[in-house]
Amino acid sequence: MSSVWIYIEDGTFLEAKSFGSEGTKVGEIVFNTSMSGYQEIMSDPSYAGQFVVFTMPEIGIVGVNDNDMESKTVHACGMFVRSYNENHSNFRAEDSLGEFLKNHNALGICDIDTRFLTKRIRDNGPKMMVASTEISDREELRKILESSPRIEEVNYIKEVSTKEPYRHNFGAWEHKSLSYKEAKESSKKIVVIDFGVKRNILNELCEAGLNVEVVPYDFEPSDLIKRYKDGEINGVFLSNGPGDPMVLKEEIAKIKELIDAKVPMFAICLGHQLLSIAHGHPTYKLSFGQHGGNHPVQNQDSKVVEITAQNHNYNVPDTVCSIAKVTHINLFDNTIEGLEYIDENIFSVQHHPEASPGPHDSKYIFKEFAKRV
Repeated sequence: MSSVWIYIEDGTFLEAKSFGSEGTKVGEIVFNTSMSGYQEIMSDPSYAGQFVVFTMPEIGIVGVNDNDMESKTVHACGMFVRSYNENHSNFRAEDSLGEFLKNHNALGICDIDTRFLTKRIRDNGPKMMVASTEISDREELRKILESSPRIEEVNYIKEVSTKEPYRHNFGAWEHKSLSYKEAKESSKKIVVIDFGVKRNILNELCEAGLNVEVVPYDFEPSDLIKRYKDGEINGVFLSNGPGDPMVLKEEIAKIKELIDAKVPMFAICLGHQLLSIAHGHPTYKLSFGQHGGNHPVQNQDSKVVEITAQNHNYNVPDTVCSIAKVTHINLFDNTIEGLEYIDENIFSVQHHPEASPGPHDSKYIFKEFAKRV
């Protein structure tokens, strides 16, 4: 293994070992507490522009395989792990994590104290950083970081969204056959606006009984409104995605047109945040974000506590309660996790009901959308 040098904007300078691709990358550092699913996390488009610190100390044990990809490539800048296992041991494995990162041009950083990094992020919030296998000089790395745009200054959805519309034809994963089900035809059709959608969100929408068409982020709202009024589509889904939602001015304006036209909508994560902004309630940045597969969320109607998967740094404000009913609350910090807008067929959640990785407690939400459209 070669060396890799890390400089964080708070002045922290570290040296570790590299097991992924070579090069120099700048991004925001966050931590994820999930016990499994490192491949799904690294291929989640929502992590574009970020380095992920895994609190699970042993990473790489199950290798990687094509079926566990959440998108076509790795969107995260890289990953930090305490102990990397090159020799994977799993019957589904097709390659090692190290080769996977090299093939997808992402840094792998190991033999580093991930507890130290996690505590720094917890106490001081996510920070911008630079990591390099080429440059070891602290001052040179600092200059690279200071001259690079911050994550809140970049529109990452242009990079992660599909370039052309397409039909998604797969349902949920079937353990008996070790494959994804074929999607069934349905009389209900929705359009997914791709801000960085995860494959398993699309799978669960199909599994809930919907025909799913995916369109790019630069969609034409007038086209979708016409198709809805003509009965060609039954609703719109706003996907998850990376970056600061307040950057997406044009997308927010388009979503407002859909709201004004009374198009039924459901949204997850970034889409949830964009709906709030489009309704006039700007988002704010959390102290260190919520990234993991063990967050307790309470359904405010049933009072049932669901263990959920989370991945976000931004949240909707309490002021949105003036126009929406809170349907879910995060029991870690009492932040809003779900909304149903008053007098509108629009609802959204901050967490990830599709899991992948994570628990399946919240999958019923996809069926709820299918009932509403």
